[in-house]
Amino acid sequence: MTATAVHAVAEPTICAPLPVLGADVTVPLATGGERTYAALDYAASAPALQRVWDDVAAYAPYYGSVHRGAGHLSQLSTDLFEKSRATVAAFLGCRPDDELLFTRSTTDSLNLLAGALPEGCEVFVFETEHHAALLPWRSARLTVLDAPRSHDEAVRTLERALAARDPYGPALVCVTGASNVTGEIWPVRELAAAAHAHGARIVLDAAQLAPHRPVSLTELDVDWVAFSGHKLYAPFGSGVLAGRADWLRAAEPYLAGGGASRTVTRAEDGGVEVSWHTGAARHEAGSPNVIGAYAVAAACTALTEAGQEQLAVREEALLERLLTGLAELPGIRVLNLFGAGADRVGVVSFTAEGWHSSHLAAALSAEYGIGVRDGLFCAHPLVRTLLEAERTEPGECGAPQETDGQALSAVRVSFGAGTPEEHVERFLGAVRELVTTGARLDYRTVDGRWVPAV
Repeated sequence: MTATAVHAVAEPTICAPLPVLGADVTVPLATGGERTYAALDYAASAPALQRVWDDVAAYAPYYGSVHRGAGHLSQLSTDLFEKSRATVAAFLGCRPDDELLFTRSTTDSLNLLAGALPEGCEVFVFETEHHAALLPWRSARLTVLDAPRSHDEAVRTLERALAARDPYGPALVCVTGASNVTGEIWPVRELAAAAHAHGARIVLDAAQLAPHRPVSLTELDVDWVAFSGHKLYAPFGSGVLAGRADWLRAAEPYLAGGGASRTVTRAEDGGVEVSWHTGAARHEAGSPNVIGAYAVAAACTALTEAGQEQLAVREEALLERLLTGLAELPGIRVLNLFGAGADRVGVVSFTAEGWHSSHLAAALSAEYGIGVRDGLFCAHPLVRTLLEAERTEPGECGAPQETDGQALSAVRVSFGAGTPEEHVERFLGAVRELVTTGARLDYRTVDGRWVPAV
């Protein structure tokens, strides 16, 4: 008898969560006692990686002014700032002639780009965008496209809109990489191809994508990418805009001030004459946030060394457990655009029958020590579309909304590289108890939000 060797297919190795600050923080419970905090709001602000914190702490004693001094610490800080720029550029797969600017956030980056649009530029966005990508284009002609229900529909919708525009005018498409509401990943490469085929440029809002998946300007063939440090485990007030340099160099400086100016002289009319820099400094006026820039670079290095592919495998396992657990619970509706099987990052929004989102989120916090987000997530048009709502009352970004007593908001749970499996299990157990047996405490509303009555 001849033996036949059978080779089993090895399961992917699930790596451990990356160390983050706050992993051992305990919070008080309204029911009494304390519990280790389960941070499940990564989509708003992710905790700092321990590696980022350690790198920043090691540099802090050597902090000095960037581009503004001959002293050793100033020179060291300038070198660190520019090396951080190079590190982030490599992380984003920037092309040799791309420019990389440090900003305050994704919102700041896209507002900067909005100020650099050429005259007559038309901007195309889907209604599914976060407000950071939906609102900055007020000085341009703005075309808002309906929410698509598939990748193919998204591409077809964009192609039709671009084909109908003035073919001789400049155009820009702004699209998210991963939704901050549903976590669903968008067909960025296909949308970029459609934009370029119709003579338009495209900017990628990677605020939710970059912390979870590799992002490369070269591979995706996008013209610009924007993201925030505080979502990439680097909460030190820095963001990034990277991409084509021509529109940026031709635009007026984003901020007028020191650093952006090359020379300033008195004018004959009593004013001043200014010659501006043409590179990154043109839009980085003021003393640069070297700690913020270095923190972003440190996060990029940490994620690269940990292996973004391995981290994604671990996240997908957590996501599968979360979605499976939610599907087993009565009255839970998970929100999505592209269907239940769509590829997504660790961001899930849902509604619970009979619960206002703020009530459920408050109970998760007060009774279980779990932090989630509730409301409209600064993506009002998208959430309204997903909830099949036609009108709401205006309110603060993320605040719960109601129309005729009907809750028009959702609960969002989000996680990432630092999330332990126990947090997902605790969340599922808490939601199960709440939707089946109810809250243990009484709650009331204060300024539109639910809080324990005690």
